[in-house]
Amino acid sequence: MALVVWLVASAAHAQPAPTTVPSADTTPAPTLMQREQLTGDWGGGRTKAAARGVTFQVELTGFAQDPWAGDGSADEAEGGARFDALVSFDTGTLGLWEGGGFHTHLESRFGEIPTFRGGALWPMNTGTLLPLGEPNRLVLSSLYYTHRVGKASVLMVGKINAVDLLASDPFFGGWGSQRFFNIAFVAPPSGVVPPTIAGAILSTRRGAWSYTGMVYDPDDQTNDYWVDGLFTDGVNVSFSPAWNGKVAERATTVGVTAAFSTARGVNLSEILLPPDLKTGDTRGSYNVALQVSHLLKASAVQKGRGLGVYAKAATADGNPNPIRASFVGGLAGHGMITRRPWDSFGVGYFYYDLSDALSDSVAPIASFGNEQGLELYYTAAIARWLRLGADVQVVSPARQNFDTAIVGTLRLNIVF
Repeated sequence: MALVVWLVASAAHAQPAPTTVPSADTTPAPTLMQREQLTGDWGGGRTKAAARGVTFQVELTGFAQDPWAGDGSADEAEGGARFDALVSFDTGTLGLWEGGGFHTHLESRFGEIPTFRGGALWPMNTGTLLPLGEPNRLVLSSLYYTHRVGKASVLMVGKINAVDLLASDPFFGGWGSQRFFNIAFVAPPSGVVPPTIAGAILSTRRGAWSYTGMVYDPDDQTNDYWVDGLFTDGVNVSFSPAWNGKVAERATTVGVTAAFSTARGVNLSEILLPPDLKTGDTRGSYNVALQVSHLLKASAVQKGRGLGVYAKAATADGNPNPIRASFVGGLAGHGMITRRPWDSFGVGYFYYDLSDALSDSVAPIASFGNEQGLELYYTAAIARWLRLGADVQVVSPARQNFDTAIVGTLRLNIVF
C-alpha cells in the first residue's frame, strides 16, 4: 500500500519601499521557507524571550506506518503523531542567580500505531510509544534543575527524560521524531535505565576526558510528580568515563558506562513455576557498555557534523535483566549534500542476545530467542522547520515462530 504525503507551501515576497535614510539593520526578514521555525520570531518576541533567559522548542510530528511483510502484514497502514515542547529558563539571564537553569519537556502521543510489530520485542516506533501510559495525555517527562559547578562541571537534579540526554547525539536519541525509529537506536535498552528517571547526574570535564556519575531511582517516573516513595525499591548508580579527541585528524570518542541496580527483579528462570515452587525474586542487576564514535568526513555546511560511524556493545547479567549482551551501530550523515545542508540519513544494525534463563523458562509454551534488525532512514529538509522522512526496518523478532517483519514509515516533523 502506498503512503502519500501532500505538502503545499507558499510565501509572499514584497518589495521594500525606497528610503533616503539607511536602516540600522538592513538584513531582510527571512521568508517562510527560510525560517528556522514555522511561526518565525513572533514579531521579535522569541528573540526577546531568549535574551531574558527563556527558550522554546515546540514540535509536532506525524507518522504513517505500513507493515510490508511478517506476521500481521495484512494490517492496513495506520497513522499517529507526537507533540514535544521543551522550555528552559536560565536563572542568570533572568537576573536570579548565576549558573542555574530549569528545564521542562512536555510530550504527548496520539493515534493507534502498533509499536510492537510481528513478534518483535523492541518497539519499532519509539515516537508512538513514549511517553509511557495511555495516549492523548500531556505528560511532563522532564522537570529538572541544572547548575554549573566551577568551570567544567554541571549538576542535574530532578525528573529527567532519559532520551533528552541524547538530544545532541548524531546517531542515538531523537525521540523517534528526528533520526531512527526503533528504540534500539533511539534509547538502546540496557535493563537498568527506565525511560524517565528521578535522581541526580554530575558531569565534569578534565582536558580530553569527561566523567559522568548518576544516582537514580530504579523505577520509571513518567507518570509520577512527587518525591515520596523514591528509592524504596532500591537504587541505581552508573559511572561513565569518556575520551574525546582525534584519530586521523577526525573527531573521535571512546567511552565506557557501567550501571548497577540494587532493585529486586523477577527470577526469569522461574517465570512459569507455580507460586509454591518459586524461590523468590533476584536482587541486583548490571549493564556495562563500550561506546565508540568516529567522524569519517566533516560536513562542509554544518560545523561539527558530517558522516560518522557509531557503535555500542554491552554485556549484562541476564537474570533478572532480560538482556545478556547487545550490539548497536551504524552510520549517520548530517549536512553531506551542499545544496541540501539540513538533510540527514542513517543506517543502523542492532543485535540483542536476550536472557538464556528467560528463553529456557518459557520454552514449554513459546520459542523465545534473540532479536536483530536493520533500519535505514532519510530525512529531507523542505525547510528548516519542515522535515519529511522515510524509513524502512527489517527485524528478525525475538519470538522465533514469527516471520521476519518489514515495516515502512513516513514522518513529517514541523518545528513551531
